Amino acid sequence: MTAHAPFRFAARTASGLALALALAFPLRAAVPAPADRPYPGTIVLKVDATNLAQQIFRMRMTVPVSPGPMTFLYPQWLPANHGPSGPLTQLAGLKFTAGGKPVAWTRDPVDVFAFHVTVPDGVTTLEVQYQFLSPLDPAQGRVVMTDDILGLQWPSVTLYPAGYVARRITVQPSLTLPAGWQYGTALETAQRTGDEVQFKAHDLETLIDSPLFAGRHFRKFDLDPGARVRVSLNVVADNADSLEAKPEQIAAHRAMVQQSLKLFGSHHYEHYDFLLALSDEFGGIGREHHQSSENGVKPGYFTDWARGEAGRDLLPHEYAHSWNGKFRRPAGQDVPNFNTPLQNDLLWVYEGQTQYWGSVLGARSGLLSQAGARDALASTAARYDNVTGRSWRAVQDTVNDPIVAGRRPLAWSSYQRSEDYYAEGALIWLDVDTRIRELSGDKRSLDDFARAFYGIGNGSMRPVFYTFDDVVATLAKVQKFDWAPFLRARLDGNGPGAPLDGLARAGWKLVYTETPTDYIRNAEERSKVADFSYSLGFAVRADGGVSNVRWDGPAFRAGLAGNTTIVAVNNKVFKPEVLKAAVKASKDGKAPIELLVRKGNNLRTIALDYHGGLRYPRLERIPGTPDRLAAIYRALK
Repeated sequence: MTAHAPFRFAARTASGLALALALAFPLRAAVPAPADRPYPGTIVLKVDATNLAQQIFRMRMTVPVSPGPMTFLYPQWLPANHGPSGPLTQLAGLKFTAGGKPVAWTRDPVDVFAFHVTVPDGVTTLEVQYQFLSPLDPAQGRVVMTDDILGLQWPSVTLYPAGYVARRITVQPSLTLPAGWQYGTALETAQRTGDEVQFKAHDLETLIDSPLFAGRHFRKFDLDPGARVRVSLNVVADNADSLEAKPEQIAAHRAMVQQSLKLFGSHHYEHYDFLLALSDEFGGIGREHHQSSENGVKPGYFTDWARGEAGRDLLPHEYAHSWNGKFRRPAGQDVPNFNTPLQNDLLWVYEGQTQYWGSVLGARSGLLSQAGARDALASTAARYDNVTGRSWRAVQDTVNDPIVAGRRPLAWSSYQRSEDYYAEGALIWLDVDTRIRELSGDKRSLDDFARAFYGIGNGSMRPVFYTFDDVVATLAKVQKFDWAPFLRARLDGNGPGAPLDGLARAGWKLVYTETPTDYIRNAEERSKVADFSYSLGFAVRADGGVSNVRWDGPAFRAGLAGNTTIVAVNNKVFKPEVLKAAVKASKDGKAPIELLVRKGNNLRTIALDYHGGLRYPRLERIPGTPDRLAAIYRALK
């Protein structure tokens, strides 16, 4: 045995050296880099979306090939998702055949979105079969197929050859729908035979960026009658009654289109299709595309119109993305295919400014009243003014959140911070807008930036990429000012408090009162959640489930966490109104509010030593100042 010891020592040394080298030089994926050359031939992709009962999409691809090694990619970095969120776990049943004979595949050990095959000699065509097992319930992901509605996102059902830039790959797609269903999409239809729809051939980049909504109950509205460039609202719903839109409601959507065209002074689509799902079962969504957008809301969008305005900035937000995010794109989004990582450093422009335009265009078009837009702004200002995570994490860093957190729920969102570049970004752009107005004597505004930055190349769809310096230079052309340090201070600073200078410059200030605004009241009714964020420091569902505990708020300091249920308040069975009454009563007393709470199988009592009463945010005019917010929300002539 001792005679073999040197050999064992040498073997251990060699394996240790190999491990050290592997750690120093990580394995690389054996995936061909994308080259700007045309893929030889047209890929045929057929999607069968008729299996509503099991919510399964079935695909068959016919791919022109040449003998030798070949790699197929499943899209990982999806447009508008800002992170590597391709639903790879739902791809199943992958099989390659040539001439009826199976062709083996192996997954790349480093890049698991890549599949390697060796095309046999003499083979010119590969047949590929696979399924997309769409989520059966929200715990598995967003539901995209129900008995009445389906949403087809092409990245979920598409494989493509590595080694080519996406726009140089041509795909001929077709879709088989459930019997009698209608659909909306930005794709051009070649022909429909029964329930099979064949679309015109498109490059892969256009295909991936052109989703489809289809449904048993469908209605299409023309949002720009008589215009040379069509804009359509395609609506699917759980039932036919939800499709009953009143003329004045459609008029507001038409006004939104006109206000957008006046704002940007251009268009960058051959036609535009809003895809709108009204459903309790189909997953909610708001996602931008160059010539369309996916929008999923509750069924009462039209039929409960009078009950509240919250959420009506969704369609103007996604529409504005056709200019900001799709036509003008951050330079870090200039990638050759859907498996190349995106850089998100300018999402505070891409999403933050679009968030701002969503509310502005909503108010200018009448989708929102000025009062409703102000109430929504008050809620945003209050939320970000109470983000304690600002003490350690700047808003600029939150652009990485779609990658870091993968849009999963967070235990302590006020401290961890989430994708704050959206709404806090909008506050920064309000700051910019009001600063331009102030410096120019109210002769210029962010509207002028929009026309200068997005209005170029009217009618062109070719993306134009921008950098931070491009944004600063265009702002300086609109209004002379040292914009770079102005922006960097707000993006890289650590607070305290949200950037509310723009609100004050607009002639308004954030205050708290004991009475909720209509915006908050309607939001509570819709969500069945009572919001005590600015009093006790948490929100609570009707069943007592606690959520959104504010870091270092009264409830946090008393030891409350989000995985807790309130059973009783001051020895009375919990109801939201019982807790509200207790908060009101505590304002005039010294005794703490006692909560009996359950966490798992354990019960305990928490004492909240809070006496500030109910607190809800709203905006209040600053006397003697110009009301620039009214000017911002005023419709363009």
